[in-house]
Amino acid sequence: MKEFIFKCEMKTRDYECDVQGVVNNANYQHYLEVTRHEFIQSVGESFDNWHRRGIDVMVSKIIINYKASLHGGEEFISYLNIKRAGVRYVFEQEIHRKSDDKLCITAEVHCVCVVDGVLTRGDEIAGAFKKYLNAQ
Repeated sequence: MKEFIFKCEMKTRDYECDVQGVVNNANYQHYLEVTRHEFIQSVGESFDNWHRRGIDVMVSKIIINYKASLHGGEEFISYLNIKRAGVRYVFEQEIHRKSDDKLCITAEVHCVCVVDGVLTRGDEIAGAFKKYLNAQ
């Protein structure tokens, strides 16, 4: 398994499952978002703080590759890396089932930074990720 800078442990809930008893595909986006929010809080920031300063970070593109299903009540670990690509911050994320480390999804989440309604390079938030962006 590749190295990640952040991980977040979670557990699926029965109401997230479809009639087949597996987690519905849309719920994986929620898990990925929770992980990004937790990561941002771990570096001392929050989307709310940024928004109050006129900075909004928005998802512009998501690519998800589904590999294996999670079921109700299963624990899993959501992993995250971050890099910059032009004006975008790209979160490389994976979700693994905790019991057997089975890879369930891989995802690439592209985010852009808008300040007072204008797309920017995202330098306004770069300081929060400096430790991780410089390590690449």
